[in-house]
Amino acid sequence: MKFNALQALFLGAAVFIAGGRTAQAQETAGVNAVAQNPGSQADMGASDKAHDEKYIIGNDDVLSISVWKEPDLTKAVPVRSDGKISLPLVGELQATGKSPSQLERDITEKLKNFITTPEVNVIVQQVNSRKFNILGEVSKPGSFPLTASTTIMDAIAVAGGFKDFAKKSGVYILRKSPDGHESRLNFNYKAFIKGKNSDQNIRIEPNDTIIVP
Repeated sequence: MKFNALQALFLGAAVFIAGGRTAQAQETAGVNAVAQNPGSQADMGASDKAHDEKYIIGNDDVLSISVWKEPDLTKAVPVRSDGKISLPLVGELQATGKSPSQLERDITEKLKNFITTPEVNVIVQQVNSRKFNILGEVSKPGSFPLTASTTIMDAIAVAGGFKDFAKKSGVYILRKSPDGHESRLNFNYKAFIKGKNSDQNIRIEPNDTIIVP
């Protein structure tokens, strides 16, 4: 009985050691496979970043432009007042009025004369072209970047909220249409926080001016 127990103990130890060696061999093989094909992981970094196709680049925006494996072509580029940008090899390109993905395609076409398969990524790093103004009885009146789906309530919060004597029921937006016509959109804050007229909390558009009397 003692002999059989001793045999079983040695057999179990042998199985454990063999299993450990097999796992180690598999791990080593996996590491070697990555070492032999280093591009397999690096290529993941070249994947395109999703864009908001609704955003249109404007003057004074700052764009982060990167070209895969081309560090000299990877930089932050401001959009000039004439709506154009300038890049090495590419020269000048119209940026204003285009989405980031449209500009990517334009840059890619230009670079094909110099690079076999250029991979270009354009990201809006700073939004300076889309702004709104808020004036009157708020803590921080001024001009602010319009970076998302900003509502009137968002804009008031960005401006630090109302001052003590603000007429919260008389807030309004001045908005110009493309033909130059100016319209006035009212917002009753007191009614809104009571759950009334929630549709008045509309989204702010570029160049809107919010007046807090």
